[in-house]
Amino acid sequence: MKTTTIALWTICVMAGLLAGCGGSYYRVNDPAGERQYYTTEIEKTKAGAITFKDEKSGSVVTLQSSEVKEISGDEFEAAVKPEEKKSK
Repeated sequence: MKTTTIALWTICVMAGLLAGCGGSYYRVNDPAGERQYYTTEIEKTKAGAITFKDEKSGSVVTLQSSEVKEISGDEFEAAVKPEEKKSK
C-alpha cells in the first residue's frame, strides 16, 4: 500500500513538472505578405491551413501558406514585448 502511494505521488509530481515546463514558441512567416507572427500554439485545419493567435497583436490568424519555425523562449519574449519608448 505504501509503495503504491509513493508511486502515485511521484507520477503526479512528474506530470505537474512536465506541464509547467514552458512550452514551444513559434515564429510563423507569411511568404505572401512577408509578415512574421509569434505564437505558442498552432492548429491545423482540415483544408491544410494553420490557425493561431499572434501574441504580438492579439489577433487570430489563419494562413493557407506559411513557414513555421520553433524558436527559443528568449527570442519569443524579445519579439513580443512592446518596444520601450525612448525618453528625451
